[in-house]
Amino acid sequence: MKKLSELCADLEYEVLFGTMEGTYTEFVTDNRKLVKGCVYVCIKGANFDGHTCVRQAIDAGAALIVVERDAKELGIASVPEGTAVIKTASTREAMAHIACAHYGYPSRELFMIGITGTKGKTTTTYLIKSILEQAGRKVGLIGTIETVIGDEHEHAQNTTPDSPLLQKLLRRIADSGCDTVVMEVSSQALMLHRTLGIDFDIGIFTNIEPDHIGPNEHTDFDHYISCKSMLFRQCRVGIVNGDDAHVGRILENATCTVVTYGVSKGLDYMAENIRFVGGGGKLGMEFDIKGRKDHHVLINMPGMFSVYNGLCAAAVCAEMGIDDEKVEEALPKGHVLGRIERVKAGSGYTLLIDYAHNAMALESLLTTLRAYEPKRLVCLFGCGGNRDRNRRFEMGEVSGRLADLTVITSDNPRHEEPLDIIADIRTGIDRTDGSYVTIPDRKEAIRYCIKNAEEGDIIVLAGKGHEDYQEICGVKYPMDERVLVREILEEEGIEH
Repeated sequence: MKKLSELCADLEYEVLFGTMEGTYTEFVTDNRKLVKGCVYVCIKGANFDGHTCVRQAIDAGAALIVVERDAKELGIASVPEGTAVIKTASTREAMAHIACAHYGYPSRELFMIGITGTKGKTTTTYLIKSILEQAGRKVGLIGTIETVIGDEHEHAQNTTPDSPLLQKLLRRIADSGCDTVVMEVSSQALMLHRTLGIDFDIGIFTNIEPDHIGPNEHTDFDHYISCKSMLFRQCRVGIVNGDDAHVGRILENATCTVVTYGVSKGLDYMAENIRFVGGGGKLGMEFDIKGRKDHHVLINMPGMFSVYNGLCAAAVCAEMGIDDEKVEEALPKGHVLGRIERVKAGSGYTLLIDYAHNAMALESLLTTLRAYEPKRLVCLFGCGGNRDRNRRFEMGEVSGRLADLTVITSDNPRHEEPLDIIADIRTGIDRTDGSYVTIPDRKEAIRYCIKNAEEGDIIVLAGKGHEDYQEICGVKYPMDERVLVREILEEEGIEH
């Protein structure tokens, strides 16, 4: 077992009590898991401050307690022999460095790819993973939907886990035989130093728009940009969307080599001759990659944002030395659970599932689908309970403007009455001339869409995406829209 001094080798700290020559048994940040000989890092969160448990940690016989306050403020005059207390400027930073050391710096054994941005992170991680695996690499994935280690798929709690869990996952990935990790890096994670201690081989910036601004998130858009930019002081090569209006600010203090992609002239990787591809229930894009490469690709996902996601993935893999043929072969196969995901249904129309659960995402989605000139664009969605009511008005107004028919239904009502949420959505849609029907039961709403589908329709089930549950009164009940569609098709005797 490492000495405490070895565990804290990457930290700047002051020893308040004890000595750093001892060893430890476990590393914890949860006061409920305190045991004799452990290392306990006191973290101040939004609702709880670990510094209030210093005395509890001392009584439990912790080998090391890491704080960011003076002994007097903590009310400590002495500690028993065998316990050390150190003070550091930031216990969150300390936690990240200690986690790296505790798990043996697993990121140093892996080729690390980190992706940040408002939109496109999830899709781009899966596209990169698909191409790299086609080229023979063994790739672990950490993201919003899940963590993937070999054949294991685990639901994710956060886009980027706290540093102890992140380092534990990286250790598992390294020990599983993977050689590469592609992971989403949220602005919240960067702000809270969850990825500190990881030197990314490649950092990626997809785009940025005002989002995640509010209590316990970012104070304003400037702060949001500032946090996103931190990744480019933590990577060797930065691959960035050169078309984004804020890319200059993202790169202001960057220390990495910069590679650009987009549709503008003069970028390192450019998409040209872009064409919308539809038919047979499929929607996609094809384009030529120019600049550092010169070849043609197809991606079976619709819209310009899919061009950006596909181009970004291709640029990353090109910078890693992957052959063009592997990129061309793997890109069309790429798909992401709940992100413009096509679901097999009856013939003659296209049925999609997407995670769009706010007005900005829904507007982007419906505008994209409009470009394929459907006979009708049908949008089914609901809104979550115990969330900002303005989101309901806004989503109703967006769907009313852009869809030919809106089917208003239930999402995750949580502790609210579903009909109250639906009434708010109707308030928004009534500001438009949009047609709509209200069917509170989500399965029956989907059934209505399928039974009334017309040749050439595009039907999108929005809001749930990858989620496989519905939360009602604090209880999560199983509900996967893919399963619901299959059940409906079987019940109605519709071939698919």
